[in-house]
Amino acid sequence: MLSKNIVIVDDEPRTRQGLQRTLESWNNGEYIILTAESGEDVLRIAEERKIHILLSDIRMPEMTGLQLLKTLKEKGMKPVVIVISAYSEFEYAQQALKLGVINYLLKPIGKKKLIEAVEDAVKVMAKQERAGLIEKVVDEKIVDASNKMDSTKDTIRKAMIYIDQNLKEEITLKDVAAQVHLNPSYFSVLFKEQVDLNFSEYVTRRRIQRAKELVLSTTLPINEIAEDVGYKTSKYFIKIFKEIEGMTPSAYRKTGNERAF
Repeated sequence: MLSKNIVIVDDEPRTRQGLQRTLESWNNGEYIILTAESGEDVLRIAEERKIHILLSDIRMPEMTGLQLLKTLKEKGMKPVVIVISAYSEFEYAQQALKLGVINYLLKPIGKKKLIEAVEDAVKVMAKQERAGLIEKVVDEKIVDASNKMDSTKDTIRKAMIYIDQNLKEEITLKDVAAQVHLNPSYFSVLFKEQVDLNFSEYVTRRRIQRAKELVLSTTLPINEIAEDVGYKTSKYFIKIFKEIEGMTPSAYRKTGNERAF
């Protein structure tokens, strides 16, 4: 598992080192705790590695914490941010919140408060990563089909739910039609009419979407993922995956990890 990065930026060495020591004692090996003495240092770090959580002082010479956050945002970098400051002026807090800061801590910072703030940041980061994963694996045709579920006939809705719950199994049109008590030919026409995808395309796309989730969120071997989404051979699974995504599952995993870290 790749470690995630927490960066502490403060122009006061004692504060910087104290925060680092507290987080090092809290850390269970999942995080690399880095320090910087200026906003420019943070930007240099951000060029080399992804910053997952940033603890930033607001008042620093040359580049303030708020200027740093604006620059990161302009560069498309979105760490989870905790602002630390010796100043309690409301305007700073207001500006920080507009820039997506999740917490505002006043110096001197107690160990308990710091750890609680970082643990909250970890939860926010996990939520963002889940949202990012959903965005990466989304299949617009499946989304459109899912959005139609409320307006589809009850039998087709039941069929879609059955398919989604049985992706690992062999799924035939005849079997699903029997599940919803319809003639296979009529079911096939009705499914296409209601979902805007024919039966086999829906099943294939739904399987590949599930496969993408597993490729990006687990370290399971590709052959196991193929089996988990209903393909008897990894060779055929890879062929179908490449037809839909334009790359193999292994390449998809690699590009996904590069974007995440």
